[in-house]
Amino acid sequence: MIDLGISKMALIGAVALIVIGPEKLPRVARTVGTLLGKAQRYISDVKQEVNRSMELDEFKKMKESVQDAARDVENSIKTGASDFEKSWADTNPTTSSDSLPGFEVFPEYRHPKKKWRLKQGATPQWFKARAGVRTKAQSGAARVARFRPQSSRKA
Repeated sequence: MIDLGISKMALIGAVALIVIGPEKLPRVARTVGTLLGKAQRYISDVKQEVNRSMELDEFKKMKESVQDAARDVENSIKTGASDFEKSWADTNPTTSSDSLPGFEVFPEYRHPKKKWRLKQGATPQWFKARAGVRTKAQSGAARVARFRPQSSRKA
């Protein structure tokens, strides 16, 4: 890079003062400073982006190695399980491969699919009124006020 010392900076400043003039020099210096600041920010952004891409590549390689290791473990478990099944079938030829001895096979759970909302909606309004079923929502405060015993007022 260019080696700029104090003496070279002073020489550049003196030439700029003569060429540009004392009136325009502060404005030009501010403009040059802002442009240099923008250039430095741009360079730092580019460096950060390069570092991120390098880290991303490293993470991708690490992810691939972990996935390969997981596949190896999965394959070894599958081969171990198939070897176990073969040895189990060899030792117990009378049992079927679907059920193990001593274990009962239960049917899969099915939800009863009760339609209680339909049943509630099918109840006639006159029956709800007679049975005291609430048909409208009421706040707690309103319910308390409704059922509070009336105090006798003396006039």
